[in-house]
Amino acid sequence: MKLKQLEGLLGSLQQFSNPKVELEQYPTGPHIASRLLYMAENTFGGISGKVVADFGCGCGTLGIASALLGAEHVIGIDVDSQSLEIASKNAADLELDIDFIWCDIKNLGWRDQSVNTVVMNPPFGTRKKGSDMEFLSIALKVASGAVYSLHKTTTRDHIKRTALRDCSAKSAEVLCEV
Repeated sequence: MKLKQLEGLLGSLQQFSNPKVELEQYPTGPHIASRLLYMAENTFGGISGKVVADFGCGCGTLGIASALLGAEHVIGIDVDSQSLEIASKNAADLELDIDFIWCDIKNLGWRDQSVNTVVMNPPFGTRKKGSDMEFLSIALKVASGAVYSLHKTTTRDHIKRTALRDCSAKSAEVLCEV
């Protein structure tokens, strides 16, 4: 699938009508989502044929992009049931088979879960300090391959340092700035 086609399909997705500020809900725009997942696939081979988990999936944009790029299986996880309803409708509209789980990431407790890649646009930690690192830490424990995550530019150095030092990340790279 071409990048522009992916961006166009993601642009048709329904988004939050009333985002919940306490959950730091905000839509992942089609421009950044398409580029993140396109790079994950075409530069690193991280999507096609892989089991992909979308942490804090919201309306499902990153998980849907993963499915469109040929992921073997996609699992979207979110604490907000209303978001999961939107994500489920978005996936159904595109005739994609994605599993959605209503769960707080902190309570996930996966054992022997075979997830190759985690994609996420986590809370930035502006409402609840450290929530971005909570998501990243769990993602790094779950993913057998890579984690592709969106973060604020101002926290970049802290995130890289903490991922390497405290979360056993093998590497931490900034792939794109928007």
